[in-house]
Amino acid sequence: MFLIFVVILALTGAFAGVVSGLLGVGGGIFLVPVFLVLFRAFGVSEEVVMQMCVGTSTATIIATSLRSVVTHNGKGAVDWGVLKSWGPAMGLGAVLGVLAATAMHSDTLMAIFGIVAALMGVYMLAGAPRGRLAPSLPGPAVYAPLSGFIGFVCAMMGIGGGTFGVPALSAFGLPVQRAIATSAGFGAVISLPACVTYLLGSTGNAQTLPLTVGYVNLPTFALISLMTCLTVPFGVRLAHVLPAVRLRLIFAFFIILAALNMLRKAFF
Repeated sequence: MFLIFVVILALTGAFAGVVSGLLGVGGGIFLVPVFLVLFRAFGVSEEVVMQMCVGTSTATIIATSLRSVVTHNGKGAVDWGVLKSWGPAMGLGAVLGVLAATAMHSDTLMAIFGIVAALMGVYMLAGAPRGRLAPSLPGPAVYAPLSGFIGFVCAMMGIGGGTFGVPALSAFGLPVQRAIATSAGFGAVISLPACVTYLLGSTGNAQTLPLTVGYVNLPTFALISLMTCLTVPFGVRLAHVLPAVRLRLIFAFFIILAALNMLRKAFF
């Protein structure tokens, strides 16, 4: 049973790394549903299982996003000005998102994850809307609350900043490759403060996995981080040489199925 657990985690981490580098959406959208199945199978208490899933997923995003940023920056695609201006509110939103997640019942968090994941899948199926909201990036009155919202939702769900960052930056005129590269940086900005907050959280007397600190299981974090770091560069290379339409559609169907399964578990 333990060997199966390790093999599934390793394969999931490898897949999440490719997806993160290729589409800039962050691997958390795939990791959390897998974590939920595995953590439940190993007896994690229902009242904290979803929080452990998103907390551990958030921790893995640190390594994935940093590796992705370094690789994208090697191609000159990261907009550091956007990262510096959007980062502070995004980091604050991330901390607030963790506090909200740990205050919720696990089923409520599961339902929120399912709804947002389903919407993301539909968005990916439909493709990015044509046209732009504005010819250039917005000023502080717009990007401060927008980046704070992105940080809040992503930290609460344990997903990378690219999930919302890529569509937002693209809508304001940033070329898609540059939006993907910069959103990889969003993942680091969100996951670092969010991970610290999850680590400082308390599960009380709830049953968790061995070597769990706060809401983060350290062995799972280590294995997933290792695998994603190995495969992110492959996804980045694909992002710069392949039209990702067909792959995006495949991933969208997968996300929708995972979201529907999450909603089923939350409500039935």
